[in-house]
Amino acid sequence: MDSFFDRMDAGSSFFDLVRGRDPGLLPQLGMGGREAAEAMPPVPTGTTVLALRYQAGVVIAGDRQATEGFQVASRRIEKVFAADEHSAVAIAGAAGPCLEMVRLFQTELAHYEKLEGMFLSLEGKANRLAQMVRANLPLAMQGLVAVPIFAGYDVKRGEGRIFKYDVAGGRYEETEYYSTGSGGKDARSSLKKLYRPGLAEDEAIRTALEALYDAADEDRGTGGPDFVRGIFPTVKLVTAAGAQDVAGARVEALCEAIVRARKTPSE
Repeated sequence: MDSFFDRMDAGSSFFDLVRGRDPGLLPQLGMGGREAAEAMPPVPTGTTVLALRYQAGVVIAGDRQATEGFQVASRRIEKVFAADEHSAVAIAGAAGPCLEMVRLFQTELAHYEKLEGMFLSLEGKANRLAQMVRANLPLAMQGLVAVPIFAGYDVKRGEGRIFKYDVAGGRYEETEYYSTGSGGKDARSSLKKLYRPGLAEDEAIRTALEALYDAADEDRGTGGPDFVRGIFPTVKLVTAAGAQDVAGARVEALCEAIVRARKTPSE
């Protein structure tokens, strides 16, 4: 069977169709240089997102805060989305380009499925997302960076897989975990200590929440659990059964357990 990229001209790619017919519809501005970047007003920026493998697949999660300079732009922004039945994407960076990229990616996968009557392979999905990140490079040069983490369940391999990207569209696979965003380094440091292969579901979700909590503790751009407003990280599981949300009550209970465990006993 021919690969997706061998049959590009057959019209299987919604992204290429739009790029060929009207590239102005894509989430891309021209190269504006330093002057354009300096003239651009502050835009909401979302961080931090992460993914880690566990027994049944992949946990992918993100905090809910977006910042605009030194201010909180939103406390309830979504950064983690189901891409299709067996994959999900989380994006850190400028909120506008991030959300546009996610919507285009979701449409791209749905377009391929309708035309071909089958799902695109996980490798193909990762490659398509890389092309979209590359198309956003002019915006990234102006400071409007959109960097995703892509996670999915590879039905052929029977395992979860994680892909990371750079601003130029470079695609790399991680075998255990990864985190990006302004608090990405802090989250990765936490995951480095807490992660171990073969985690059970509850352990994997708690590990992801611990890493986001550590990121929020060190990074002003990352939002921690907000018990007053009832705002908690978004967490999804991607397994053989598909991509599904972790219930908010379950996330809240785990966040409460993390906070209790970290409290210093009163003397």
